[in-house]
Parts: sequence; structure tokens; C-alpha cells
Amino acid sequence: MASYTAEVNAIHKKFNNAVKKAKTKKSLNKAYSVHKKAHERLLKKHLREETAMINRAKKKLE
Repeated sequence: MASYTAEVNAIHKKFNNAVKKAKTKKSLNKAYSVHKKAHERLLKKHLREETAMINRAKKKLE
């Protein structure tokens, strides 16, 4: 499992490469759409992991 920051960097690298290769407005919009969806999935996963970590810490305190 890679760190959150490493995964964000990978997403941004893919996005930047797609923008550089884009030749039309449609391809730019597609690159942004894919990038946004990847960010949303990653953030949702990250927040779910943090919530689980908090819940485990709460159980230890009880």
C-alpha cells in the first residue's frame, strides 16, 4: 500500500502527461474528467482509512 502523497503524485503525473499530449479540447476535458474521478476515489479511500483508525483509537480508550 503506497502512501496517500505518493498516490496523489502518481495521479498528477498521469494528468500532466495527458495534458501535454492532448491535441483537442475534448481530449483535455477527458483528461480532467479521469483525473478528477481518480482524485475522488483516492480521497474517499483515504478518509475511510482515517475513520477506521480513529474508531480503533476510540475503542482502545474505552
